[in-house]
Parts: sequence; C-alpha cells; structure tokens
Amino acid sequence: MNLDELFGGSSVPSLKIGRHALKFDRARIMAVLNITPDSFSDAGRLIGLDAALTHAERLLGEGADVLDIGGESTRPGAESVSVDEEIGRVVPVIEAIAARFDVPISIDTSKPAVMRAAVAAGAGLINDVNALRGEGALETAAALNVSVCLMHMQGEPRTMQDAPHYDDVVGEVRRFLADRLLACQMSGIDKKRIVIDPGFGFGKSQAHNLALLAQLGQFASIEAPLLVGLSRKRMIGTITGRDMNDRAAGSAAAALLAVERGARIVRVHDVAITRDALAVYAAMRPFEKAPKPTAVRPKSPWDDE
Repeated sequence: MNLDELFGGSSVPSLKIGRHALKFDRARIMAVLNITPDSFSDAGRLIGLDAALTHAERLLGEGADVLDIGGESTRPGAESVSVDEEIGRVVPVIEAIAARFDVPISIDTSKPAVMRAAVAAGAGLINDVNALRGEGALETAAALNVSVCLMHMQGEPRTMQDAPHYDDVVGEVRRFLADRLLACQMSGIDKKRIVIDPGFGFGKSQAHNLALLAQLGQFASIEAPLLVGLSRKRMIGTITGRDMNDRAAGSAAAALLAVERGARIVRVHDVAITRDALAVYAAMRPFEKAPKPTAVRPKSPWDDE
C-alpha cells in the first residue's frame, strides 16, 4: 500500500501549482534544490545544470511531491545577489525540469523579476521568505495568478539571528501570517492558493523555534495549509549535537512532529528518510481510536469512612 492509498478520499483539499493539483490526502514533501554557491546545506554542489537535473531525478525517485528551486541563499548572514544573477541560476533549471519531469515546481525568491521569469519558465508556486512584502512583490504575485507561500521572518537574512525578540512568539507569528493572508486576498489572490509558513530559524531563538513547533496547532485558526521547514536547521543541530550534513534523522523526527500538529507540507533536504517516517505515521492513523472511558468503580460501604 502506498501513501496515497493510506489517506485517499473522494473529496480532499488541494493546492493548484501550475497544471498540477497537490492533494492534501496526506502530508506532502517539498524537496529543496538550491542552485547557489553558498547555500545552507548544498555548498554549491548543484550549480551545474546536469548536476541539478541528476539531483532532481533522485529527489523525485525518493518520493518528493514538489521541487523548491532557489538561486539565492537565505541562511543567516547571507549576502544578496543581483536579479540577473538569480534569474541566470534558476530559469535554466526550471525550464529543464519542467520539460523532463511531471512535477510541481516552486520558486524560492522575494524578487518580482525573478518571480516573473520563473513562472514563465514553469514554476507554479512562489515561496517568499519575505511574505510578499518587498516592493512590487504582492502585485506581481497577484498578476501572475499562481499559488504563494507566505513565510514569517523577523528582520532580514544578514541580521535576523542577532537578537530575535518576541513577547509571544506564537501569537505574533500567527497574527503576522493572518494579516499577510488578508493582504493577499485584498490584492486578488484566491485564498485557496495561499500557504503559510511560520519560518523556523528566521529571526527566532532556539526557545522560539521549539515553542512554535510545540504549538503549531494554533495556526489552524488561519485556515490555510501549513508548510514547515525544519530540515537540517541549527535548532536540530543544537538538540542532537550533529553537524549540518548529519541531521537527517533529527530533521525527519521534527517533520513528523510538525505533520502530527497539522503541517500539510514539509520542506526537506533528505526526502527518503522523511518519506519513510511519514509512511509509518500514515499507516498508524486509520487505527487511532478515542480513549476508552474510565470504568466507574461501584461505591463501597467503606468509601465514606
């Protein structure tokens, strides 16, 4: 039995990504494909087109449902790149993947010009760490008529981890995402095309990240699919003591906890181990039952003594 059969249904929510409908009959896996020389985890290994296509094929073979392609690193301390350079990195890869594979494609960018070029090349989802707050980003996304992922970030990549502060991290992040979702709707973006992401590691301390993970269920009130990206992040390394490239198991455990708390999409580097973890969870779900009521013991004559 595959994952689709485990959570299948005749009528389930879905997200339109280009010509694809990503059904939420189960948790979906978004695989990271960075085309950058200074990315958080790929360290420039996927700059060449052939290398990127080979990696994409492997990710899909392992069970990825969406490919998220990025041409600019958003790791803490990262420097920005020019629009032309970012377009030059991602567009050839998107075109080649769209031509070779039947898969939904996401573009990880905050720049309107990159959004337009990527969508023209075959991307159907804009994944913006800045939640479409950049100049012209919201208007561009609305005009392109594609789905969007709105992520929360306190500050900006170069300085976001200097001294993040919240009075109530869960409440503040939830209100921010609800406000951005409303702004998108007011600009003409259909709510059915909007995904939200609390932005783990983007302007958050370890305590902030753990509070968000523990209380992910509170984001259900926004009534939008929840995407979570915890893969290989510093919070996993802090917990496990593992190096960045040795965090697959911890990342899969975090992804599983996120899905258990309501995440519909998990953004990951290590697809195979994540898929296996979610398969075990999905196999268990049909057998969950409400706890049996506690038996009431008959009253004893000695109870009042």
